[in-house]
Amino acid sequence: MAFERTAVHVTHETTSKVGGIGAVLQGFFTSQSYLDSFGRSILVGPLFTTEGSIHERLGENSEVLYSSIDGFVNTGYAHAFRKIENSYNTGIIYGRRTFFDKQTNIKSSPEVVLIDVRHMDKWPIDEFKRRLFDEFGVQSNLYENLWEFEQYIRLAPVAIEVLKAIGAAEDSTLIIAHEFMGMPTALAGIIEHSCDFKTVFYAHEVATMRRIVEEHPGHDTMFYNTIRQAHKDRLYVNDVFGDQNSYFKHSLVEASKYCDRIYAVGDYVVDELRFLAPEFETAGINIVYNGIPAYQITVAEKLASKEKLRQYCENLLGYKPDFIFTHVTRLVRSKGMWRDLRVLEHIEKEFRTQGKTGVLFVLSTEVGARRSREIYTMESIYNWPVAHREGWPDLSGGEAGYYTAIQEFNTKSRNIKIIFINQFGFEPQKCGKRMPSNMEFMDIRKGSDVEFGQSIYEPFGIAQLEPLTFGGICVFSSVCGCSGFLRDITSGEAVKNTIIADYTNLALHNYGDIEDLLQINREVRDQIEAGESEKVAMQICSRLPKNEAEIDSMLQAGYELAKNMSWDIVVKDYLLSSLPQMQDKIRIP
Repeated sequence: MAFERTAVHVTHETTSKVGGIGAVLQGFFTSQSYLDSFGRSILVGPLFTTEGSIHERLGENSEVLYSSIDGFVNTGYAHAFRKIENSYNTGIIYGRRTFFDKQTNIKSSPEVVLIDVRHMDKWPIDEFKRRLFDEFGVQSNLYENLWEFEQYIRLAPVAIEVLKAIGAAEDSTLIIAHEFMGMPTALAGIIEHSCDFKTVFYAHEVATMRRIVEEHPGHDTMFYNTIRQAHKDRLYVNDVFGDQNSYFKHSLVEASKYCDRIYAVGDYVVDELRFLAPEFETAGINIVYNGIPAYQITVAEKLASKEKLRQYCENLLGYKPDFIFTHVTRLVRSKGMWRDLRVLEHIEKEFRTQGKTGVLFVLSTEVGARRSREIYTMESIYNWPVAHREGWPDLSGGEAGYYTAIQEFNTKSRNIKIIFINQFGFEPQKCGKRMPSNMEFMDIRKGSDVEFGQSIYEPFGIAQLEPLTFGGICVFSSVCGCSGFLRDITSGEAVKNTIIADYTNLALHNYGDIEDLLQINREVRDQIEAGESEKVAMQICSRLPKNEAEIDSMLQAGYELAKNMSWDIVVKDYLLSSLPQMQDKIRIP
């Protein structure tokens, strides 16, 4: 592969950071190792809306150079773009978006291509779908009523033409399909024999497995024990859990076996991919972990952030807690948020004997940000976020269910209370007048003593590890992908800054075969969670720092771990080492 490589990232997070993929892009585009290895980076995705002004098309810190929607031209590619638009009846927006890391001052501005596929002509779509079936077995007719599938199918052939038009269709071009959304474009690149594209499927999860884990009452306890046994029995997902082909994401992810390489963000993601079909047993899969932030702060800085959080608790509940627990996450089932409460029940009993107090700040929502005036109104009328009410602008359906569990906990608990902040953001303008006026988002990271993240499905888990560099104790599940990265850099030795909860341990249960394992239900999982949560609680209590010297020790140890898990390390030790293997791939006929 030529040194001057081009990376084409196909994703739905082209213009803003929504989740894990956005975090990966931010990490790559502000990593010097990545920038030294890829001379050109291009983000490609569908245009989701034509509303707003031209300045909003590519998100913040961006520059539009061409927009057929706005009639704007400031690039030499305009003639080629118009030709493509006329051929496919699409619209194209092209420009650059700037990524910046305040800590390192590293900045880069990859190109961005958005394609409006809403009114695309039917014949090229049908032709592409035919080729997808003939060459890869993708049955588009089963899913074309689903826009989530259809828009990425339509994107693919146009994206390849745009890459040709901007001189990015060389043998040094790597098409990186981030999740199922990018797979049609990767497959289109394979079909395009006039160009020698290299293709990668970047597995930030395995959608088929996420669905199974979330929907089965046994969750991770059942699933990961089952696939271990299935591997021994040489069985695959369709054999064990029934035919998955009706699920459109499954069809696209399974087609990743045709790519030159697959990147998996964690060890369990590799196992899940191998479980998809026999062909994945020999597929070229490389682990490319996610990176985490590594910033060094002083004890004084940590205590200053913690004091803001303690003051916020006093403003809300009338007491300053000894310890701050946090959970910053999306409010979805996979995050296993009920497990936090189970651990805290045991910690609270221990705190009673010690005369200690704590608070858990849960920063999570399943909807968009509430407006400041709505927050101020709820705060003044009924004491939000201590109290909540169902319905907008407060609790959505899922939030109401979670709040019910919090109310039960708070009623029974004396020494630990939970404050549920169902808001996007963590500063006074977004969280109300009782929050200290100088509070900022990083305070909930810096000031945390313990961050929870005991997910039932978590391909990596960046959020769980974000307080690590600030000396926080990070508590996450053994099925989280970050546990593998941690094991890699510590050579498997236990470290005081992390606690790994294993809710898949069946040591006290005897299951003979897969049929038995599939019977693991909520009752069995509850028994295992009860035992493991007590174990985790005792570990937390024994590790909570008792003085400034212990805080300093946690800070130093956390930073040393974090700096060895940075994006630069990920790029150098995991991503770049896979590139020479691209040449060795023999595509499945």
